[in-house]
Amino acid sequence: MAVVTYRQALHDTLQAELRRDENVLLIGEEIGVFEGSYKITAGLLDEFGPRRVRDTPISEEGFAGAAVGAAMLGLRPIVEIMTINFSLLAIDQIVNHAAKMHAMFGGQVRVPMVIRTPGGGGQQLAATHSQNLEVYYAHVPGLKVVAPATPADAKGLLTAAIRDDDPVLVLENLALYNTKGEVPDGEHTVPIGTAAVIRSGSDVTVVAYSRGSLVALEAARRLEADGISVEVVDLRSLRPLDRQTVCASVRKTTRAVVFEDDWLSYGIGAEIAATIAEGAFDRLDAPVRRVAAAEVPLPYAKPLERAALPDATALVRVIHETLDASGFTAHPAASTVG
Repeated sequence: MAVVTYRQALHDTLQAELRRDENVLLIGEEIGVFEGSYKITAGLLDEFGPRRVRDTPISEEGFAGAAVGAAMLGLRPIVEIMTINFSLLAIDQIVNHAAKMHAMFGGQVRVPMVIRTPGGGGQQLAATHSQNLEVYYAHVPGLKVVAPATPADAKGLLTAAIRDDDPVLVLENLALYNTKGEVPDGEHTVPIGTAAVIRSGSDVTVVAYSRGSLVALEAARRLEADGISVEVVDLRSLRPLDRQTVCASVRKTTRAVVFEDDWLSYGIGAEIAATIAEGAFDRLDAPVRRVAAAEVPLPYAKPLERAALPDATALVRVIHETLDASGFTAHPAASTVG
């Protein structure tokens, strides 16, 4: 195992897959000469040349559509969209073409393409550059949507996405790029559609994904000192969704809190809450609670931005409220990392 940044894990995975399969190519704005807005593609143009690392015009619909066509004809394009906010310009190609071609052509074609794109707030990029739009895409049959939280899962899920024969959206949170973690050497894939219990516990389950999973771990560490044992489930995949792992955890702990960076209404958290109601209702000792962003266009001013985004303090408060509602009494046993 090597300890690397999330950014480096993505770079190294792209490099390895370009070396492994000559049909893999990169497409996007400023990914070649400029080496990407976030330097994920640094050095790849020099190694693989402009045929396989292709700078594009500022036209998301155009290069996303080109990637759909290339994938249908046997290539495996990896599209970098500079921010998920810009994916709205390509949403017709993603939703009406990439996601539907396999079904509409009766299974005669596949669309093995990846779209990598970062999102999330906290960087003072203001309302139109700080959104979490994953629910738009997780809603769509025909797409797969993954959201790795750690460098290891960034490698494992991106590798799986590149090798998948269906279109996969790989969601990256800007706040994660400089985070570090152990990454397995050599071949490493994470099956798309599997959640992970990243911390075992007995008193309450927190379900989260992407940056939210790290926030959940921070809250769990704080609560451990109070004798509260928190289990953390990292979804990792938003479509397909591993409902079984979520419900199994809640049936064990009997309480659930869902954490997400997105707005509360109609989001991933609402889907998880419904999943728990359907699959673990008979074991719940308190209503499922959700922690999410304020439902406002994200402000630019740092104090306002911070106030609008959910954090570990808000999560700790809601966990306490959930436990209190169930008549829970704290005990000295500490949770363990699993």
